[in-house]
Amino acid sequence: MFPATRTELLPYLQKHWKALALLVIGILLPLLLVMDLTEDVFSHHGFSWDASILSWWRSQRTPQLTALAEALGVIGGVKVLPFITLAVALLLARFDAKVHGWFLVMSVAGASLINVLAKLIFQRPRPDELGAVLVEKGFSFPSGHTMANAAFGIALAFIFWSSPRTRIIGILGILWGVLVGLSRNYLGVHYPTDVLVGFLTSLAWVAGLRLLMRQRWPKLERAPETASRAKVLSD
Repeated sequence: MFPATRTELLPYLQKHWKALALLVIGILLPLLLVMDLTEDVFSHHGFSWDASILSWWRSQRTPQLTALAEALGVIGGVKVLPFITLAVALLLARFDAKVHGWFLVMSVAGASLINVLAKLIFQRPRPDELGAVLVEKGFSFPSGHTMANAAFGIALAFIFWSSPRTRIIGILGILWGVLVGLSRNYLGVHYPTDVLVGFLTSLAWVAGLRLLMRQRWPKLERAPETASRAKVLSD
């Protein structure tokens, strides 16, 4: 797989530069940031800007924004998001994109499992309940809502980005993950570092999963409509 000599290096880089870029930008850099942030959170008792940002969000609260943030939490929560994920996966399957559907399901399920394990390991208490709109159970680090919805949105971006016609779906998916994460800070149920680490962890997980799956299913590199058209042409 890797070049044996220097003369083979340039052709190798030209052929695999996308995969190498994804490895560095999508996996290695996020993981390095996650490790650095996690060490600072638990070795130095967090960051001062954690509390400052939460205080700023409290000053921005309105009944309308609070209702919106709560709705995002419900839609992106464990009672709704799994069904949305399955519905999208089934829709992808109908368009001859079963691999893309499995990739989406595994992205969200894997991120959720990683979150459960991380919370059991780190056991960071949630922010002061007196400043929160909601009282949430469980530990704070990293944000479960952020991880699951970021995985959902990032997976959609990977699925649809290669086609200009469907790229908007990927953009909206990423925006969805960001909005859900910000809503957790707005509601006061997570520190900003919970959300940031959650998003970066999901990015690394989904990017790594895509690198592995596309080795077995190359069609994952193409958007569903493009993949379907390629199959029709080959038939």
